[in-house]
Amino acid sequence: MIPIRDDNPRRLLPIVTIVTIAINVAVFIYQLTLSQDDQLKFLYNFGAVPNLIVHGQNLYTILSSMFMHGGLMHLAGNMLYLWIFGDNVEGICGHGRFVIFYLLCGLIAFLSHFIFDPVSQFPMVGASGAISGIMGAYILRFPRARVHVVVPLLPFIWLWRRLDLPAFVVLGFWLLLQIFNAFFSTAGSGVAWFAHVGGFAAGVLLIRLFEKKNYRVYY
Repeated sequence: MIPIRDDNPRRLLPIVTIVTIAINVAVFIYQLTLSQDDQLKFLYNFGAVPNLIVHGQNLYTILSSMFMHGGLMHLAGNMLYLWIFGDNVEGICGHGRFVIFYLLCGLIAFLSHFIFDPVSQFPMVGASGAISGIMGAYILRFPRARVHVVVPLLPFIWLWRRLDLPAFVVLGFWLLLQIFNAFFSTAGSGVAWFAHVGGFAAGVLLIRLFEKKNYRVYY
């Protein structure tokens, strides 16, 4: 189930969402200009490696890792979700509060991964933890907003069906997949599933603190 757009009207120009997407794309383009060895160095210098952070090293990477991605599909998927759901959450927070909300969700997402694997030597990269927080906020504040998704009818066959579903179905299904994978995926899958779950929970819990007090939600 892949979301492609929502019918939730935008209340303001989502400047922070647009700038965040631009930064992520720019960082990824820069990564592509590096040699293979330099890309690996860049990954370990700016990706969040739990085994280093637990010893108080490279703490800045908790922030820098939120703007890095491991591949084109990783980047494209994250930016798609950020574009669809980020504008409305930015609308209820305002630009300044949204920046803090986004980064805080990303921090909590990292900690959710960190507590389960503090000795990992693999760098954690990607905006998914922070974006999961946006999705958590969205499902709480816009549960009945209509989200258009495409669904493969059969595996391995390029045959898709387009559906129009409420946000709580789309994002609830996504969350269940993250929880299932967090507990049952094989070790070394390369995906920080607990970061997704932790970021989502952070968004649900924190959005009330960051949204504008006089903001009226229509869904």
